[in-house]
Amino acid sequence: MRAVVVEGFGGPERVRVAEVEVPRPEAGQVRIRVRAAGVNPVDGAVRAGVFGGAGQRLGLGWDVAGEVDAVGAGVEGWTVGRRVVGLHYGPVKPLGTHAEYVVLDASAVAAAPVTVDDAAAAALPLSGLTAARAVEQLGLAPGDSVLVTGAAGVVGGLAVQLAVRAGLVVTALAGAGDEGLVRSLGAAGFVERGGVPAGPVDGVLDAAVLGEAALAFVRDGGVYVGLRPHAGPAAVRGIRVEEQEVAADGAHLERLVSLVDAGLLTLRVADTFDLADAAKAHETLSVPGTRGRVVLTTA
Repeated sequence: MRAVVVEGFGGPERVRVAEVEVPRPEAGQVRIRVRAAGVNPVDGAVRAGVFGGAGQRLGLGWDVAGEVDAVGAGVEGWTVGRRVVGLHYGPVKPLGTHAEYVVLDASAVAAAPVTVDDAAAAALPLSGLTAARAVEQLGLAPGDSVLVTGAAGVVGGLAVQLAVRAGLVVTALAGAGDEGLVRSLGAAGFVERGGVPAGPVDGVLDAAVLGEAALAFVRDGGVYVGLRPHAGPAAVRGIRVEEQEVAADGAHLERLVSLVDAGLLTLRVADTFDLADAAKAHETLSVPGTRGRVVLTTA
Protein backbone atom coordinates (compact mmCIF):
# COMPACT_ATOMS: atom_id res chain seq x y z
CA MET A 1 0.00 0.00 0.00
CA ARG A 2 1.00 3.65 -0.30
CA ALA A 3 2.02 5.63 2.78
CA VAL A 4 3.46 9.11 3.27
CA VAL A 5 6.79 9.09 5.08
CA VAL A 6 9.90 11.15 5.78
CA GLU A 7 13.35 9.63 6.06
CA GLY A 8 15.21 12.87 6.67
CA PHE A 9 14.22 16.19 8.16
CA GLY A 10 13.57 19.40 6.29
CA GLY A 11 10.91 21.12 4.21
CA PRO A 12 8.07 19.75 2.07
CA GLU A 13 10.62 18.28 -0.32
CA ARG A 14 11.40 15.61 2.32
CA VAL A 15 7.89 14.17 2.05
CA ARG A 16 7.53 11.12 -0.16
CA VAL A 17 5.10 8.29 -0.84
CA ALA A 18 6.49 4.82 -0.14
CA GLU A 19 5.20 1.29 -0.67
CA VAL A 20 4.78 -0.47 2.67
CA GLU A 21 3.02 -3.55 3.95
CA VAL A 22 -0.65 -3.33 4.86
CA PRO A 23 -0.81 -3.36 8.68
CA ARG A 24 -2.72 -6.07 10.53
CA PRO A 25 -4.95 -5.31 13.52
CA GLU A 26 -4.04 -6.96 16.78
CA ALA A 27 -6.38 -7.67 19.68
CA GLY A 28 -8.45 -4.61 20.53
CA GLN A 29 -7.67 -2.85 17.26
CA VAL A 30 -9.42 -2.05 13.99
CA ARG A 31 -7.98 -1.51 10.56
CA ILE A 32 -9.38 1.44 8.63
CA ARG A 33 -9.43 1.91 4.88
CA VAL A 34 -8.42 5.55 4.78
CA ARG A 35 -10.54 7.87 2.64
CA ALA A 36 -9.30 11.19 3.99
CA ALA A 37 -6.70 12.36 6.49
CA GLY A 38 -6.02 15.84 7.81
CA VAL A 39 -2.61 17.46 7.40
CA ASN A 40 -1.88 19.32 10.63
CA PRO A 41 0.88 21.67 11.77
CA VAL A 42 2.22 18.82 13.90
CA ASP A 43 2.91 16.90 10.67
CA GLY A 44 5.07 19.78 9.51
CA ALA A 45 6.85 19.73 12.86
CA VAL A 46 7.52 15.98 12.56
CA ARG A 47 8.85 16.54 9.05
CA ALA A 48 11.13 19.30 10.32
CA GLY A 49 12.57 17.11 13.09
CA VAL A 50 11.03 18.90 16.06
CA PHE A 51 10.22 15.57 17.77
CA GLY A 52 13.38 13.71 16.81
CA GLY A 53 13.52 10.28 15.27
CA ALA A 54 16.60 10.84 13.13
CA GLY A 55 17.62 7.76 11.18
CA GLN A 56 14.10 6.32 11.19
CA ARG A 57 11.42 6.26 8.54
CA LEU A 58 8.58 8.20 10.12
CA GLY A 59 4.96 8.01 9.09
CA LEU A 60 2.86 11.18 9.01
CA GLY A 61 -0.77 11.81 9.92
CA TRP A 62 -2.95 11.85 13.03
CA ASP A 63 -6.51 12.33 11.69
CA VAL A 64 -8.41 9.70 9.74
CA ALA A 65 -11.82 9.25 8.16
CA GLY A 66 -12.71 6.04 6.36
CA GLU A 67 -14.30 2.62 6.77
CA VAL A 68 -13.51 -0.27 9.08
CA ASP A 69 -11.71 -2.86 6.95
CA ALA A 70 -10.87 -5.51 9.55
CA VAL A 71 -11.23 -6.02 13.30
CA GLY A 72 -8.89 -7.63 15.80
CA ALA A 73 -9.77 -10.16 18.46
CA GLY A 74 -12.03 -8.95 21.24
CA VAL A 75 -13.34 -5.90 19.38
CA GLU A 76 -17.06 -5.31 19.79
CA GLY A 77 -19.31 -2.72 18.23
CA TRP A 78 -17.35 -2.21 15.02
CA THR A 79 -18.13 -4.07 11.82
CA VAL A 80 -16.46 -4.08 8.43
CA GLY A 81 -17.77 -1.27 6.24
CA ARG A 82 -18.71 1.08 9.10
CA ARG A 83 -17.71 4.71 8.45
CA VAL A 84 -15.50 5.99 11.23
CA VAL A 85 -13.19 8.77 12.31
CA GLY A 86 -10.26 8.41 14.65
CA LEU A 87 -7.06 9.83 16.07
CA HIS A 88 -3.67 8.13 15.70
CA TYR A 89 -1.76 9.75 18.55
CA GLY A 90 1.99 10.18 18.51
CA PRO A 91 4.55 12.19 16.55
CA VAL A 92 7.20 9.48 16.17
CA LYS A 93 5.67 6.40 14.57
CA PRO A 94 6.49 4.17 11.60
CA LEU A 95 3.06 4.55 10.00
CA GLY A 96 0.53 7.36 10.34
CA THR A 97 -2.87 8.03 8.85
CA HIS A 98 -1.45 9.44 5.61
CA ALA A 99 -1.71 6.00 4.07
CA GLU A 100 -4.23 3.76 2.36
CA TYR A 101 -4.76 1.72 5.53
CA VAL A 102 -4.10 2.38 9.20
CA VAL A 103 -4.58 0.39 12.41
CA LEU A 104 -5.96 2.12 15.51
CA ASP A 105 -7.04 0.98 18.95
CA ALA A 106 -10.81 0.53 18.87
CA SER A 107 -11.04 2.96 21.79
CA ALA A 108 -9.66 5.74 19.55
CA VAL A 109 -12.45 5.44 16.98
CA ALA A 110 -15.94 6.94 16.69
CA ALA A 111 -18.70 6.62 14.11
CA ALA A 112 -18.18 9.24 11.40
CA PRO A 113 -20.58 12.18 11.12
CA VAL A 114 -23.33 11.50 8.60
CA THR A 115 -23.87 15.13 7.59
CA VAL A 116 -20.42 15.82 6.12
CA ASP A 117 -18.14 14.08 3.64
CA ASP A 118 -14.92 12.25 4.47
CA ALA A 119 -12.71 15.28 3.84
CA ALA A 120 -14.61 17.40 6.36
CA ALA A 121 -14.82 14.51 8.82
CA ALA A 122 -11.03 14.16 8.67
CA ALA A 123 -10.72 17.74 9.93
CA LEU A 124 -12.34 16.83 13.25
CA PRO A 125 -10.33 14.39 15.40
CA LEU A 126 -7.09 16.17 16.31
CA SER A 127 -8.36 19.74 16.15
CA GLY A 128 -11.70 18.94 17.77
CA LEU A 129 -10.27 16.95 20.65
CA THR A 130 -7.57 19.59 21.21
CA ALA A 131 -10.10 22.41 21.31
CA ALA A 132 -12.55 20.50 23.50
CA ARG A 133 -9.92 19.55 26.05
CA ALA A 134 -8.65 23.13 26.19
CA VAL A 135 -12.13 24.53 26.82
CA GLU A 136 -12.64 21.99 29.60
CA GLN A 137 -9.29 22.87 31.19
CA LEU A 138 -10.32 26.51 31.41
CA GLY A 139 -12.71 25.45 34.15
CA LEU A 140 -14.76 28.61 33.69
CA ALA A 141 -18.44 29.01 34.52
CA PRO A 142 -21.21 30.16 32.17
CA GLY A 143 -21.06 33.92 31.81
CA ASP A 144 -17.30 34.10 32.36
CA SER A 145 -15.19 35.77 29.70
CA VAL A 146 -12.56 34.09 27.56
CA LEU A 147 -10.21 35.35 24.88
CA VAL A 148 -9.38 32.83 22.14
CA THR A 149 -6.19 33.69 20.28
CA GLY A 150 -5.74 32.39 16.74
CA ALA A 151 -9.52 32.22 16.59
CA ALA A 152 -9.69 32.03 12.79
CA GLY A 153 -7.49 28.93 12.67
CA VAL A 154 -8.90 25.41 12.71
CA VAL A 155 -8.33 24.72 16.41
CA GLY A 156 -9.15 28.28 17.42
CA GLY A 157 -12.36 28.30 15.41
CA LEU A 158 -13.53 25.06 17.01
CA ALA A 159 -12.56 26.41 20.43
CA VAL A 160 -14.69 29.51 19.84
CA GLN A 161 -17.70 27.35 19.00
CA LEU A 162 -17.20 24.99 21.95
CA ALA A 163 -16.62 27.85 24.40
CA VAL A 164 -19.84 29.52 23.26
CA ARG A 165 -21.68 26.22 23.77
CA ALA A 166 -20.24 26.12 27.29
CA GLY A 167 -21.89 29.48 27.98
CA LEU A 168 -18.72 31.55 27.93
CA VAL A 169 -18.57 35.08 26.57
CA VAL A 170 -15.97 34.77 23.82
CA THR A 171 -13.71 37.44 22.42
CA ALA A 172 -11.78 36.34 19.34
CA LEU A 173 -8.28 37.54 18.54
CA ALA A 174 -7.53 37.12 14.84
CA GLY A 175 -6.41 38.89 11.68
CA ALA A 176 -8.04 42.08 10.43
CA GLY A 177 -9.96 40.26 7.71
CA ASP A 178 -11.29 37.53 9.99
CA GLU A 179 -13.84 39.41 12.06
CA GLY A 180 -16.80 38.20 10.01
CA LEU A 181 -15.61 34.60 10.20
CA VAL A 182 -15.07 34.48 13.96
CA ARG A 183 -18.34 36.28 14.68
CA SER A 184 -20.12 33.73 12.49
CA LEU A 185 -18.67 31.06 14.79
CA GLY A 186 -20.23 32.78 17.82
CA ALA A 187 -17.64 35.24 19.09
CA ALA A 188 -19.26 38.19 20.86
CA GLY A 189 -16.17 40.37 20.67
CA PHE A 190 -13.24 40.83 18.32
CA VAL A 191 -9.66 42.04 18.76
CA GLU A 192 -7.42 42.49 15.75
CA ARG A 193 -4.10 40.66 15.93
CA GLY A 194 -1.62 42.92 17.70
CA GLY A 195 -4.37 44.70 19.60
CA VAL A 196 -5.39 44.58 23.23
CA PRO A 197 -8.79 43.58 24.69
CA ALA A 198 -10.86 46.34 26.25
CA GLY A 199 -10.30 44.84 29.68
CA PRO A 200 -8.87 41.76 31.41
CA VAL A 201 -10.65 38.46 30.79
CA ASP A 202 -11.29 35.54 33.09
CA GLY A 203 -9.33 33.22 30.85
CA VAL A 204 -7.28 32.90 27.67
CA LEU A 205 -7.29 29.90 25.37
CA ASP A 206 -4.06 30.47 23.50
CA ALA A 207 -4.48 28.69 20.17
CA ALA A 208 -1.98 31.04 18.55
CA VAL A 209 0.70 30.13 21.13
CA LEU A 210 1.40 33.75 22.08
CA GLY A 211 2.56 32.73 25.56
CA GLU A 212 3.43 35.62 27.87
CA ALA A 213 1.83 38.17 25.56
CA ALA A 214 -1.53 36.43 25.96
CA LEU A 215 -1.04 35.92 29.69
CA ALA A 216 -1.03 39.69 30.05
CA PHE A 217 -4.71 39.79 29.01
CA VAL A 218 -5.85 37.62 31.94
CA ARG A 219 -7.16 39.12 35.18
CA ASP A 220 -5.42 38.40 38.45
CA GLY A 221 -6.37 34.88 39.55
CA GLY A 222 -7.66 33.92 36.11
CA VAL A 223 -6.61 31.03 33.88
CA TYR A 224 -4.43 30.53 30.84
CA VAL A 225 -4.61 27.36 28.72
CA GLY A 226 -1.92 26.73 26.12
CA LEU A 227 -1.90 24.11 23.38
CA ARG A 228 1.79 23.23 23.34
CA PRO A 229 2.82 20.89 26.18
CA HIS A 230 5.74 22.03 28.31
CA ALA A 231 5.83 25.43 26.58
CA GLY A 232 3.49 27.54 28.67
CA PRO A 233 4.52 30.83 30.27
CA ALA A 234 5.42 31.09 33.94
CA ALA A 235 2.44 31.80 36.18
CA VAL A 236 2.11 35.34 37.52
CA ARG A 237 -0.49 37.31 39.50
CA GLY A 238 -2.13 34.14 40.76
CA ILE A 239 -3.05 33.02 37.24
CA ARG A 240 -3.48 29.27 36.81
CA VAL A 241 -1.43 28.15 33.81
CA GLU A 242 -2.53 24.92 32.09
CA GLU A 243 -1.08 23.14 29.08
CA GLN A 244 -3.31 20.68 27.30
CA GLU A 245 -2.04 17.55 25.54
CA VAL A 246 -4.48 15.79 23.27
CA ALA A 247 -5.29 12.10 23.70
CA ALA A 248 -7.00 9.52 21.50
CA ASP A 249 -10.49 9.29 22.99
CA GLY A 250 -13.24 7.69 20.93
CA ALA A 251 -15.97 8.46 23.47
CA HIS A 252 -15.12 12.17 23.51
CA LEU A 253 -14.80 12.16 19.73
CA GLU A 254 -18.28 10.65 19.52
CA ARG A 255 -19.69 13.62 21.43
CA LEU A 256 -18.04 16.00 18.99
CA VAL A 257 -19.46 14.04 16.05
CA SER A 258 -22.93 14.46 17.52
CA LEU A 259 -22.42 18.24 17.57
CA VAL A 260 -21.37 18.18 13.92
CA ASP A 261 -24.45 16.18 12.94
CA ALA A 262 -26.68 18.54 14.93
CA GLY A 263 -25.28 21.50 12.99
CA LEU A 264 -23.65 22.91 16.13
CA LEU A 265 -20.01 22.49 15.14
CA THR A 266 -18.67 23.71 11.81
CA LEU A 267 -15.75 21.93 10.13
CA ARG A 268 -13.68 23.81 7.55
CA VAL A 269 -11.54 22.38 4.75
CA ALA A 270 -9.15 24.72 2.95
CA ASP A 271 -7.98 22.34 0.23
CA THR A 272 -7.72 18.66 -0.64
CA PHE A 273 -4.88 16.77 -2.31
CA ASP A 274 -4.47 13.22 -3.50
CA LEU A 275 -2.15 11.13 -1.34
CA ALA A 276 0.38 11.18 -4.19
CA ASP A 277 0.58 14.97 -3.82
CA ALA A 278 1.41 14.97 -0.12
CA ALA A 279 4.43 17.23 -0.64
CA LYS A 280 2.17 19.84 -2.26
CA ALA A 281 -0.17 19.57 0.72
CA HIS A 282 2.78 20.36 3.00
CA GLU A 283 3.61 23.39 0.88
CA THR A 284 0.05 24.63 1.33
CA LEU A 285 0.23 23.91 5.06
CA SER A 286 3.04 26.43 5.37
CA VAL A 287 1.17 29.25 3.61
CA PRO A 288 0.18 31.93 6.18
CA GLY A 289 -3.51 32.67 6.48
CA THR A 290 -4.83 29.26 5.40
CA ARG A 291 -8.37 29.10 6.77
CA GLY A 292 -9.37 25.48 7.18
CA ARG A 293 -7.73 22.08 7.29
CA VAL A 294 -5.61 20.79 4.42
CA VAL A 295 -6.72 17.22 3.71
CA LEU A 296 -5.24 14.25 1.85
CA THR A 297 -7.60 11.87 0.08
CA THR A 298 -7.16 8.38 -1.34
CA ALA A 299 -8.81 6.92 -4.40
